[in-house]
Amino acid sequence: MQLNTGVVKKQKFGGIIKMNISNEGLSLIKKFEGCELEAYKCPAGVWTIGYGHTKNVREGMTISKEQADNMLLNELDEYCEYVEKAIKVNLEQCQFDALVSWTYNLGSTNLHESTMLKVLNEKDYEEVPNQLKRWNKVSGVINDGLIRRREAEALLFEGKDWTEV
Repeated sequence: MQLNTGVVKKQKFGGIIKMNISNEGLSLIKKFEGCELEAYKCPAGVWTIGYGHTKNVREGMTISKEQADNMLLNELDEYCEYVEKAIKVNLEQCQFDALVSWTYNLGSTNLHESTMLKVLNEKDYEEVPNQLKRWNKVSGVINDGLIRRREAEALLFEGKDWTEV
């Protein structure tokens, strides 16, 4: 499977513009998800493998690095679509990447129910980083890893360097 370049791509028919995650967004996700080739229970108690993959994962499952990469890329197509369908305003590539990372970690239901989405769709771009950072808990408990991830996503949304977070 080939990685999307992250350049806005035009579909062949209808002039529809489709965004894809860039290498920058992919790097952020990989950094904060980490890659585990053996199934484990994440802090929320969900069986997980690869780069945060949870669908059909069971105890004792193992995969190769190549399988983990392919699982992530396949799943990111789905998460890019969630973001594209929910967002009603124009986005820069860095903003799209940050939102895909956030949604990949939290799920489409949280995206659709979030104040962050409402704020963004009202074109209050400056408030979005604050809204992203609010989602820093696992089972109601503040999580240091999520604090760092949300800070990185907020910086990426603003087009700033997130790599030192």
